[in-house]
Amino acid sequence: MSASTSAFARIVIGVTLSATEEPEIPRIRRAPHFAPDARERTEMSDDRANGANGPRSTPMGRGRKRRRYRGPWRNPSGPTGGNTADIHYAALDLGTNNCRLLVARPTTDAFRVVDSFSRIVRLGEGLSTSGRLSDMAMNRAIGALRICAGKLRQHGKIRSRLIATEACRAAGNGNDFLSRVRTATGLVLEIIDRETEARLAAHGCASLLDPEARGAILFDIGGGSSELAFLGRRAALDQGPPSAAVQSWASLPVGVVTLAERYGGKDVTRASFAAMVGEVQPLVVEFAARAGVESMDGMHLLGTSGTVTTMAGLHLDLPRYDRQRVDGLWFQASELDAVVERLLATSYEERVLNACIGAERADLVLGGCAILEAIRRVFPCDRLRVADRGLREGMLVELMRADGAWAQSVSA
Repeated sequence: MSASTSAFARIVIGVTLSATEEPEIPRIRRAPHFAPDARERTEMSDDRANGANGPRSTPMGRGRKRRRYRGPWRNPSGPTGGNTADIHYAALDLGTNNCRLLVARPTTDAFRVVDSFSRIVRLGEGLSTSGRLSDMAMNRAIGALRICAGKLRQHGKIRSRLIATEACRAAGNGNDFLSRVRTATGLVLEIIDRETEARLAAHGCASLLDPEARGAILFDIGGGSSELAFLGRRAALDQGPPSAAVQSWASLPVGVVTLAERYGGKDVTRASFAAMVGEVQPLVVEFAARAGVESMDGMHLLGTSGTVTTMAGLHLDLPRYDRQRVDGLWFQASELDAVVERLLATSYEERVLNACIGAERADLVLGGCAILEAIRRVFPCDRLRVADRGLREGMLVELMRADGAWAQSVSA
């Protein structure tokens, strides 16, 4: 099945420099191959058995004795003036496909995750054709959010940010759904715009930028949209995790759920895979032209999504998903090609049985691979780093930095 790319002409792009005319589409030079450096120390201490983007996650802290907090969970309304000793920080991301929560405490230079939750809810199922969230999808999401609300109540004093992304942005009944969520769970979610989504992803993944690189192309392949960002060099702002300036960004109105619904995700042929790549690639070309990225010399790709973490698990032949081995992994271009070929050769039933994919991702993973293939064609590069982190980690970094958790200046 083929679809006209004109249906996706509403690509949203942000650039830091204004332009008076449409730039010529660049022909990006391929980055030369160079051996990956030693993996840097992970910037956050994380007790999770499974990761942010893996197919499964398990509750944190089983066996730990915690003080129970009975009553409504509290969300301080503003920064704490540097006193973060008795505060837990929480970040919740309700996307088109997943509902995810992290609860963390700051450390001297990063943060330690003390609780987490992740569930595939497919909130955006059918949205691309109906323009609305279905009752079944909303009920699935509310069920997951009730669990998140219960976890938040366990941690006493909480400073949190709770966001909703593309599904609620695009749905005609998105705001009505969030009103239902507030009534059913007590959680108040905000619908963030695409620029904020790109910025949070950058904050969450900056610590995985190669310190020697002049920048990176960051991508976050979502369920209903995919975010791209041209990041500058990583830099230290304080004693906490590093940062990276977003030079330009784009939100592509296509994700794994929308592609699966349009082309079929269970029986993916080479022809339908090529059609998906062909639909996405012009959108990436437009971003590259506007961003002014003419060469990938000294740069690398940085991917955060269930697509790349699943591909990493397959590449490593993991018996089950293991975040500690996936987060920060360097992929070579030939290794990515091999994983895509392997997936194209498998049936839907074989993908279901693979522990790194499972039934919840079996019909989505090849759509994600098609989006990644389009990105790689426009930004040819021999190195891609996998990030099992993203929006939630970005929210935690922003909240803790605003509270002065790592206040000592680097220049002090």
